[in-house]
Amino acid sequence: MSVFSELLSQYSFPIFLAPMEDVTNSPFRLLCKEFGADFVITEFISSDALIRDAAKSLKKLAFDEKERPFGVQIFGHDEYSLAKAAQVAAASNPDFIDINWGCPVKKVVLKGAGAAILKDIPKMIILTKAVVDSVNIPVTVKTRLGWDENDKPIVSVAEQLQDVGIQALTVHGRTRAQLYGGKADWTLIGEVKNNPRMYIPIIGNGDIDSGTKALEYKNLYGVDAIMIGRASIGNPWIFKEIKDLFDNRMFIAPSYEERVVLCLRHLRLSAEWKPERVAVLEMRRHYAGYFKQIPNFKEKKIKLMQALTVEECESILLT
Repeated sequence: MSVFSELLSQYSFPIFLAPMEDVTNSPFRLLCKEFGADFVITEFISSDALIRDAAKSLKKLAFDEKERPFGVQIFGHDEYSLAKAAQVAAASNPDFIDINWGCPVKKVVLKGAGAAILKDIPKMIILTKAVVDSVNIPVTVKTRLGWDENDKPIVSVAEQLQDVGIQALTVHGRTRAQLYGGKADWTLIGEVKNNPRMYIPIIGNGDIDSGTKALEYKNLYGVDAIMIGRASIGNPWIFKEIKDLFDNRMFIAPSYEERVVLCLRHLRLSAEWKPERVAVLEMRRHYAGYFKQIPNFKEKKIKLMQALTVEECESILLT
């Protein structure tokens, strides 16, 4: 059994928090861990920036021991910089390193990184092997089905990635062309998992936004774990919702008062982690989740979206 498989075996059915830029910083990861996330991963980190000792990228390597099992996700397009960045990341002592071969964002793809590699599978395999060979901790990969509807080679790609030594594979059930729209195709994720040649853990990702759907997809496709991304934004208790359903417990959604307390805690922790203005601006994407379906909240939300300090946000939410 691989080191990563041993980590997974500590949990009956592991739930991952997906790496998301400007979202999965340490404060948010800690909140998600408290609500039941088993594995958490950094925001994605540029390999080029990491080997240049860029302060912002180095900051992303920091984590609290409570976050374990903890992974660092890197992205890049060059063999040397990816391998070197993996060594820098490994020196921070995470439990594993994840390679991002799935980010569809234009500025990343234009540099030949992220999902761009789906147009050059031989290069993907070479770069992945370079990372695996450069470190002594588990390396995992997160990728997509393929480039577009006419090019979805994920079943073959998964075999090739396994053959060069990755210890787990996360498959997002969309192509690069879909970005984050349309429906995730879990049938292909299931094909990867049920391929008799595959023996590494397969983690499914895409469209899981409730405990019910998590249980349904687990049973339908037989994956070894699932990863929650956008559905966790402003909703760290989604992990508790999933775990409660899996364990036949009744899930009780937090009250408005509990949401206010949690939201403000998240904001204050973020403001300790990075410059206050940056923290306040990044929190804006969380408010819709924290206060979803709360009646008569629209006016406060508008004010929160205009606030520029922690004190202003506190005043809005506590009055």
